[in-house]
Amino acid sequence: MTYAEVSVNSAFARNRTFSYSIPPELDVKAGQAVWVPFGEKILQGIVIELTPSPAIPETKDVIGIIETDPVLSPEQIDLARWLSEYYLADLFDAVALMLPPGFERKVLTFLEATPRARSYDLATLKESEQSVLTSVLADTGIPMKKLEIKLGKKQASTAVIALVRQGLLTRRYELEPVRVKARQESFLSLLINKEDALKEAAALRQNKTAAKQAVLLESLCQLSLPAPLASVRQAAGGTPALFRALKDNGFIAIKSHEVKREPISYDNITPSLPFPLTPAQQDVLAPIQASLREGKPAVFLLHGVTGSGKTEIYLQALADVVKQGKRGIVLVPEIALTPQTIEHFAARFAHRVAVLHSRLSLGEQFDEWYRIKHGEFDVVIGSRSAIFAPQPNLGIIIIDEEHEWTYKQTEPAPRYHARDTAVKLAGLTGATVVLGSATPDIGSYYRAQQGEYYLLRLPERIVGGGTAPLPEVEIIDMKAELTSGNRSIFSRALTDAAAKALAGGEQVIFFLNRRGTATFIRCGKCGLVLRCKRCEATLTYHAHESRLICHRCNYQTPVPQSCPRCFSRRLKFLGVGTQKLEEETAAAFPQGRRLRWDSDVTTGKDAHEKILHKFRAHEADILIGTQMIAKGLDLPSVTLVGVVSADTALHLPDFRAGERTFQLLSQVAGRAGRGPAGGKVIIQTFFPEHYAIQAAAKHDYAAFYEKELEYRRQLSDPPFRQLALLTCSHTNNTLCQREAERMLNYLIAERDARGIAGLNLLGPAPAFFPRRRGRYRWQIILRGSELSPFLAKVDLPQNWTVDIDPVSTIQ
Repeated sequence: MTYAEVSVNSAFARNRTFSYSIPPELDVKAGQAVWVPFGEKILQGIVIELTPSPAIPETKDVIGIIETDPVLSPEQIDLARWLSEYYLADLFDAVALMLPPGFERKVLTFLEATPRARSYDLATLKESEQSVLTSVLADTGIPMKKLEIKLGKKQASTAVIALVRQGLLTRRYELEPVRVKARQESFLSLLINKEDALKEAAALRQNKTAAKQAVLLESLCQLSLPAPLASVRQAAGGTPALFRALKDNGFIAIKSHEVKREPISYDNITPSLPFPLTPAQQDVLAPIQASLREGKPAVFLLHGVTGSGKTEIYLQALADVVKQGKRGIVLVPEIALTPQTIEHFAARFAHRVAVLHSRLSLGEQFDEWYRIKHGEFDVVIGSRSAIFAPQPNLGIIIIDEEHEWTYKQTEPAPRYHARDTAVKLAGLTGATVVLGSATPDIGSYYRAQQGEYYLLRLPERIVGGGTAPLPEVEIIDMKAELTSGNRSIFSRALTDAAAKALAGGEQVIFFLNRRGTATFIRCGKCGLVLRCKRCEATLTYHAHESRLICHRCNYQTPVPQSCPRCFSRRLKFLGVGTQKLEEETAAAFPQGRRLRWDSDVTTGKDAHEKILHKFRAHEADILIGTQMIAKGLDLPSVTLVGVVSADTALHLPDFRAGERTFQLLSQVAGRAGRGPAGGKVIIQTFFPEHYAIQAAAKHDYAAFYEKELEYRRQLSDPPFRQLALLTCSHTNNTLCQREAERMLNYLIAERDARGIAGLNLLGPAPAFFPRRRGRYRWQIILRGSELSPFLAKVDLPQNWTVDIDPVSTIQ
């Protein structure tokens, strides 16, 4: 007999598999989705491997197969195991990243009364038990969820367990209904040719009762058929009864066909041919092509300044991959970049581009996933989760803006980094990886310097087929502006430059990496700062919504008329966000048409695409936005970028604060001067001497890298040592602190017992945001090497999370 090691969809399974025997009538394969018994329930599982012997003496049988074809490839199974082991995540959580959209189905519990319950004396039961049993007797088969709503989850659960033990209730389990499936649409076609159909219509006109059928049949002859029934009804008119009559007479057929939900419209995409490469681009593309041609996979770090033609390198490298019969995956850091990226690739690979991201409907994700799996696309484009697309014959993985921290998953587990996952996947599949950035991650650049990655450079910007200088950058000391009496959020230099650009019919970007109108509200009498009651983060005032909003947990509350503590009405709205910047821009530049681009105005499915299209079409003169406008957008008409405040993240207590500031300033500066008119950047700051700001103003990555690397070396921060962040959460702050202290002592004892040198433990300390969604949070930071194997042997309670290689210690 053969046995299956199955990863089961249960929180109790953790990071292990379970052995099941395979009945002779089932043809089970590794990677298949199956039904398996797990305790009293029947759950979904994924077969990880087949073995000749089980891990335990007694096994249960696999109940059935969900899908005949395996949903995971052997490489994806290995990748899931690596994700689980390296990021210390439950195995099924790692597997679930690669499953079809809508695959996971929760187990629903239903309650039924036993015959004994009908004559039982309810007076002997507790009040909550009486309530549950009465409800079940009145509504047999009642969902457990309904009782939880009525009594509360804990009380209902306790009562049900007690009644089951007394033999008064039984539980029945069912899987929730399928959430998504292939879309079916009715199509209408003529069963006779149009000439015969017109003759039949003429004959029908002789019968007064069939005259309407004749009119409809004549109308159908004017249409291009077969066609969707809904569109035919709209074009030809006619009632359902008339269509049934024509069908019964054998004139038409109405059949259901599977149709695909298409997230990409090619209506406004013009096919393009490869651009001629500059000598620098040719030098960069050659080693990538050699790697692909010779079948020697490698990781390339493409360090190219903004506007240097990295996208054309991606396109031509992918074209070589397609010629070899292979395919690619392209990752972008923001959904905001997806429309522009799709436009570039769809113009070169018409109708061979798939897209995967969270803004698609579940149905669109479902269709795209299966079409990808069946090999219908040359390239998959998407945000970080697209790395798990079931792209067969993978030849290349391209990660644009590889430095972006949005490639790191923070919630929920597994807390993977898409870049590191891509490198692992490439190793399993034999694919080549291209990491592109104008401001590479310090760790990536260090690996390139150490020879782990191949470093490629594009040092010059390309404009109109030739090279062009990077935009001039001017730093404005806002302390001097205040001293001279300027209280505006715009320096005099920025005001003058923006007015000049707008007068010349050019476009302007104002960048501020804060949302809202006022970033906090303080009482002018007692000094109270209004905070989220669940997170203790300051509440941001959003004037357009007239509400205070927590940007951590989305808690919202109306704006109070007076201070909650001293009842003073002297509330001061302080700080500036993009909404306030929009108001100030309207006052300073009334002639300028404005667009705002931040997460508050991009909640709709196509919101990013609509804003980008409007600005590109010059329907607005000024674009105001947060970090999403700093990443990779190609806007040739922008001649001025104004960074309203460069200091928002500069002094945060995080080892990457300087790096993030440099990257953000360099990237947003790169939006200017991409057209023939050139461009200018003005950076406003209270700290003009800071090395990150100085390096960004000079477009000097090398100088920044050397300075930042030396700081990291002194503090033993990445890339010299590895970090892991352990977070304990609890509703009681004192208990949370005690548990964190106990964990620290345990980790110290484990380290010493194993004789591990060079492992430092920092903390415990309250998290930067000490409370989130009503739970207090304490953290321990580990600094060392090989942290995953060390922590794998530590049994962390359920209220602990572990983040291997955090991109920030501010969480």
